Amino acid sequence: MPTDAPQAFLPGTVTLVGAGPGDPELLTLKAVRAIASATVLLVDDLVNEAILVHASPKARIVPVGKRGGCKSTPQAFIEKLMVMAAREGEVVVRLKGGDPFIFGRGGEEVEHLQSEGITVQVVNGITAGLGGMTALGVPLTHRDHAHGVVFVTGHAKPGDLGTDWPALANTARDAKLTLVIYMGVSGAAQIQQELLTGLPASTPLAIIQHATLPQQRHAVSTLGALTDTIAREQLGSPAVIVIGDVLRGMAAISQPQALSNAA
Repeated sequence: MPTDAPQAFLPGTVTLVGAGPGDPELLTLKAVRAIASATVLLVDDLVNEAILVHASPKARIVPVGKRGGCKSTPQAFIEKLMVMAAREGEVVVRLKGGDPFIFGRGGEEVEHLQSEGITVQVVNGITAGLGGMTALGVPLTHRDHAHGVVFVTGHAKPGDLGTDWPALANTARDAKLTLVIYMGVSGAAQIQQELLTGLPASTPLAIIQHATLPQQRHAVSTLGALTDTIAREQLGSPAVIVIGDVLRGMAAISQPQALSNAA
């Protein structure tokens, strides 16, 4: 039977909480309640420290940094920490940048916790691709320009062939889709080359670094100039690359000087 009672965060359980793209005001009310209820918080590198103001002064905060190209806490160790803390009767929150279920390895963590008999729940957060584009005042979908959106990773795990970029380019062109590429800066040259097999070089794009934070930087360019723009403007991770016709209006007013800082 439906109930209006708020969701409980109980001892011996784990909650994966999406901290959003960076701006602490984009947290959900449920995320704030979960953070406040936690006795142990395992916190990713990309989580804004200002979000931890919601934690109890008695909570134990454990940094578990995971960032591409940097020294990272092994995933297996993070999962072990969650299981151990839950079995000790702690209220565990795994605080993750963006949304736990969008390139946050949340699915793996849920499967592991469930296999260990740990009760786990997930609180969604705003993902960087959405937050970054909204900060620019540009939608991801539009009745005239984009009938859908694809979230895709530009960084495949070892041994994985990764995304079939030519096939994706053809689909995006024919179905009028916006492409949102996470972790794509380091592989931008290959992504650009393979997307150009199906998309015009004039296709507009935006590279958004540190989405929604005061230090957000972005450049609006075209697919044909993707790597040149990244190099010229010295953009790096964490960043998302958004490609599609929803950016045409912004591209028209942003040339030739593309780089700007968020207000």
